[in-house]
Amino acid sequence: MASTEKAKRTFRFPHSYVIIICVLLLACLMTYCIPAGQYQRYQNEEGVTVADPSTFRYVENTPVAPWRVPEQIMASAAKNATTIFSIFIIGGSFGVILATGAFEALTAKLAKIFSGRETWLIPAFTLVFGLATTTMANNQFIGFAPIGVMIAMAFGFDAVVGCGMICLGGAIGFSTGTLNVNTTIIAQQIAELVPFSGLWLRCVSFVIFWFITSAYLVRYAKRVKADPTKSTMYGYSGAGVVEAKPLEEFQQMDRRKVLVLLVVLGCFVWLISGCLKYKWGLDRVSVVFLYMAVLSGLAAGFGPSRIAKEYIAGMKNMTEPAILIAMGCATTLILTEGCVLDTVVRSLAGCIGGLPSFLRAPGMYILQTVTNFFIVAGNAQAAVTMPIMVPVADMVGVSRQTAVLAFNFGDGLSNYILPHSSALMGFIGMAGIPYDRWVRFMAKLFAIWAVTAMVIVAIASAIGYV
Repeated sequence: MASTEKAKRTFRFPHSYVIIICVLLLACLMTYCIPAGQYQRYQNEEGVTVADPSTFRYVENTPVAPWRVPEQIMASAAKNATTIFSIFIIGGSFGVILATGAFEALTAKLAKIFSGRETWLIPAFTLVFGLATTTMANNQFIGFAPIGVMIAMAFGFDAVVGCGMICLGGAIGFSTGTLNVNTTIIAQQIAELVPFSGLWLRCVSFVIFWFITSAYLVRYAKRVKADPTKSTMYGYSGAGVVEAKPLEEFQQMDRRKVLVLLVVLGCFVWLISGCLKYKWGLDRVSVVFLYMAVLSGLAAGFGPSRIAKEYIAGMKNMTEPAILIAMGCATTLILTEGCVLDTVVRSLAGCIGGLPSFLRAPGMYILQTVTNFFIVAGNAQAAVTMPIMVPVADMVGVSRQTAVLAFNFGDGLSNYILPHSSALMGFIGMAGIPYDRWVRFMAKLFAIWAVTAMVIVAIASAIGYV
């Protein structure tokens, strides 16, 4: 009886929708409590809209009432329509691709090849996706999550491992900002630095974060394989969850499945080359996935009606992550309408000058991390914060290159724990992982990431990184 009562009193993490609504209500409350203020903005020589740090002025408060949250969610859905519909389109495409059984057969093959050496796949996957996202956003690779999950579960791991080795690999590639045009270059332009300068330390940072992330994933994967009850997904069943089954029951490879894999491979080569050469966004990426779905279905011998049926089934599983993205991105709209974003950034930047010299660079990282809660988009965060952080860095004795590095870490790393990050919600939605289960896994790794980032920027400041 006592154990039953104890079980009833056990804390249960709120549903993802509840968390997002609380975040949105907090954003509304901030528009009442924080004085409204604005910087004037202008276009620099490169055409980037930036804030002039000398023009801050307080303006009349324009608070956003809590009952307007649904209105802001709808506005966010309209503004992020491309991202939201892309999630549905990619999900539908993988519904068709997975229904062909080609990846199930491939997984069985890989399991035999890597038998006894399963954990080798984890650092390999994180490295591949880490390198891929050095030049582009991680969102483009959301569609790979179901493949990673299927492979991981076939090896006796869980969905978190499968999603993590792709999602977190991409996270370190993007967050270290080695060759990223949308974040690093914009920040360096604002800081009046040579584009791609300081590359050596960003590359060293990439290697450090790759090693830490791979080691963390491998340790977790081994623990889960030894005892499945240690999995953060243990006991959960819900929409979109990939169910584990014995390898003996997996489909076997045949000519049609080989043809499907060749179609998928060809489409992914097309996709990656388009992203690199033509800077494709999610709209063009989604078109490639549409072609991939149809061609894969035909290669598997599916008729038009079967392709449509499997496509719709795949789209259904994307309903929750798509809605979460619309809800989460409403945060920035609320804070912008309330005119408190600039006030928050200005106040936080003013705190850095009062820190001891060895803590000023880590303080910049913390500032960018806090700012990322309000402005998740990297290029938008660069435009708002870097015009302010550059003169702050000059005044407190931190090099501008270090300020850019702090921006990269602050903008990227926290995206994989924030409940309103479109990249995170896309990945875990594709993998069928609830947000609360992901946080249980990710909290400790993020803490390690944060400490590592602060140590790196502190060293960068100490050696006069330029």
